[in-house]
This record gives sequence, C-alpha cells and structure tokens, in this order.
Amino acid sequence: MDTQNYPQIIQGGMGIAVSNWNLAKQVSLAGQLGVVSGTAIDSVIARKLQLGDKNGEIRRILRNFPIPNLAQGFIKRYFVEGGIDSEKPFKLLPKISLEEYSVNWENLIVSNYVEVALAKENHSKPVGINLLEKIQMATLPSIYGAMLAGVDYILMGAGIPREIPSIVKNLWCGYEARINIELIDQSKQENFLDPKKYGIIPANMFPQKTRPKFLAIISSEVLASYLERDLETGPDGYVVENFHAGGHNAPPRGKITFAENGEPIYGPRDVANFEKIKSLGKPFWIAGGYASKEKLLEAKELGAKGIQLGTIFALSLDSGLDANTRSDILNKLKNNNLEVYTDAYASPTGFPIKVALLSGTQSDLKIRSERTRLCDAGYLRMPFQNQNAEIRYRCPSEPIPTFLKKGGAIEETNKKACLCNALLANIGLAQHRLDSYIEEKFVTLGSDLSGPKSMITKFPSGWSAAEAISEIII
Repeated sequence: MDTQNYPQIIQGGMGIAVSNWNLAKQVSLAGQLGVVSGTAIDSVIARKLQLGDKNGEIRRILRNFPIPNLAQGFIKRYFVEGGIDSEKPFKLLPKISLEEYSVNWENLIVSNYVEVALAKENHSKPVGINLLEKIQMATLPSIYGAMLAGVDYILMGAGIPREIPSIVKNLWCGYEARINIELIDQSKQENFLDPKKYGIIPANMFPQKTRPKFLAIISSEVLASYLERDLETGPDGYVVENFHAGGHNAPPRGKITFAENGEPIYGPRDVANFEKIKSLGKPFWIAGGYASKEKLLEAKELGAKGIQLGTIFALSLDSGLDANTRSDILNKLKNNNLEVYTDAYASPTGFPIKVALLSGTQSDLKIRSERTRLCDAGYLRMPFQNQNAEIRYRCPSEPIPTFLKKGGAIEETNKKACLCNALLANIGLAQHRLDSYIEEKFVTLGSDLSGPKSMITKFPSGWSAAEAISEIII
C-alpha cells in the first residue's frame, strides 16, 4: 500500500446489497474507500434481471465481461424482458455447495464482477468488496469475479480468514487457488479454482495494475497475532470491530452472560488492545461507535489510519436499503425512539447479530415464529458428512424436522431467523412464495446511534454518502 494514500474512512460492507454499487461509488468518488457487499450478490443481480434490468445497467456492464459465454449464460437464465409480475416468485438460483465449476460458480463469478464493475465505472478511485468467511463455499468464485472487475481491496470477517492472502496471490499470478472448507464436524474439504479452466490467459486476466489488498476484519489482537504468525496468512491490514458495530458480532470472550433483556453482556475483555495491534506494523482502522470527527481523531491517536463506518452509510440516501424502511428508521431517529438490540439467537451462524427493533419485521419474535420455515436460498447452509460419508447440507433456520433428520440439535433452531430471505427483503427484493407468504425484513444496524442522530439533526430529509463524509473527515 502507498502510505500516502490510506483512506481515513472505509465504508462498511453491509447486509445483502445495502452496501450496493451506488453507495460504494459515491464513497469512492468522495475520496474514501467504497465497499460493495458480495454476500448473496448472485441472487441480487439475478432478481434485478428478472425485474427487467430497467436501466439496462447489468447487461451493459456485462458486454465487457472477459468470459462471454458465462455472461451470456447468466443473462439467458435470469433476464425477463419487461420484468416478472410483482406478485410472481423470483426464479431461485442453485444453492452454493462444494461442487466446483458449477452453474452456481458461474453465477457468483458473473454477479461479483457486475457489482464491482458498476462501482468502478467511469472513475479510477479504489473500490473494495466485503465477503464473509462463514460463507466459505462462495469464496473462490466471488473473489475471482471481483478481481476480474478490478477490485482494489478485499475485506473479510465473520471467522478466521487465514487463506485469503494466498487465494488472492495465486489468482493474481494465474495459478490454481485453494480453500479448505470446514464441515460441521470440523473436518476439511478442499475446493480449487483454476483460472485456466475458464479459458483466460493469465497475463491478460485482471485490469488493475497491482494485486488487490486484503484487510481482515477482526475483534481482538489475539486473532491479528495469529494471522501474523505466517507470511502466507498475514493480511495487508486490519479493520478492528468492537461490539457496537452493526451486523454480526464476535461472541463475548469467556463464559457468556446475559442482561435482563436477553442481550449478551460484553465487557473489558472484549475491547481490542490497540497498542498490540499497532505493534504488528500493519495499518488498521477502528469500527463500531466511531462515527464523528472527534472519534476519527481519537482513532488516529490510537495509531489507526482511520475508521470504518456502517450505520451512517446504511441510512444514507445512496444505500440499497428499501426507501420505506429507511424513512421509518429516520423518523424513529428524529423522535429518539430507535432501538437496536443484540440478538444472541437469530442468526443461523451462531454469532450474535444487531437488529433494529421495527414493527412488521422479524425483530418481532411473533412475526419470526409465524413464518413457515423454508430454506430456498441456502447461503448459510453448512456441509457435513452423513453416515455413508456423503456430503449433505443443513441450516438451523430450515424446517425443524428436516434439520433434526440431518443430525442437528433442537436447541440450535431456537428463535432462528432466515437471514438470507430477510436481508433480500431489506433491499426491496423480497421473495413472494408459492404459499402466498411474502418474506419479511430483518434490519441490522450498529448500536451506537450518536452519528446518525447528529446527521438527522442537520439533514432532516436524509443525507448522502458525500454529506456524511464531509461531516466527519478531517
């Protein structure tokens, strides 16, 4: 990295396409690091095609895709001229699996390319992509597709992303990349992606001039020290998220205790030691409750290059959040009655997750429990081997009898939400199921609302990403 060009602000990679290409582009154009979310982006792009690709942007960007047959196949599978009827179910994509070089991989390669290419279109500022370590089966094709579009940074959390540096390096050199995918019993199965199998000459593969940088999203100095033990696992820098950050959080360290309202209790052990992280000699940014000019100054005094902001960008007019949902949240901010709760049970991942308490959404346990369980997206399924050593998949949010039949425990299903469907609903792409049920939202935000409250006072009708940056940047 050029030490003279570190961004002061990294925009968080939020939800499923809340951090969409438009938000990332606006942040990058404002001189900071815009980041798209790669989570379930194949479903996002496929559903937009089924709605008719109204502005033609997806098909336009795919004219430059370097593997034409993959782009043509993707469009043929999902594009609907004029768009499907508003009450008709979206065509589902094949679920991610351990199968290599599948249609699912093609969907992931093409869609990650689309989102990054749109964010980078018509400017030369850096753009990043955020991926989840927890969704390992999508990692190789997602990184490959993003790199084909010229992505500049790859960010990953929700686990221990020790293999990402070698994946990026090998793909950059045109070599086969490998990932060890963890099964439920903690055994491993290797997945491989060889760029040559897609017919591209390695020397002409990527448009960017330098290898993408990898930033590991962590919550403690312990994980940073672990990743630094080996040159092959050491990232180019870190985003250090504390427990105020939105989305998934690391569980509290040690024995977990709960407050009267059911939230897990975090304490001093859950605060990262920034001196130890600084001593590793890598650039880092601090996230979670740092959404102000004063907090940016504090972060720099701690040795950070800057901060990562999530909620303040998620609520901006440039994000992918459904407009009506954003309006409801902004009204709650104005009236000082917006609550964010750390839910220890809702996520199928097993990690605590921050949820905005909004009526009509799955933050309401009654609404969550009344949903007929169905796993039709499957991004959070985990692979396991059955008694015949065959690979199967299960998720705690799928129908309980099915989950139990696959060897899951009943307590794992407690209060679980289907995040895949709910997060797609957050951006206006809710599935209309064949049983007439419309998937409900589940909105995640950070618990420190001081930044958004300050913004709504100054911008009562809402704010742009550029306006948020101008209020915070030094």
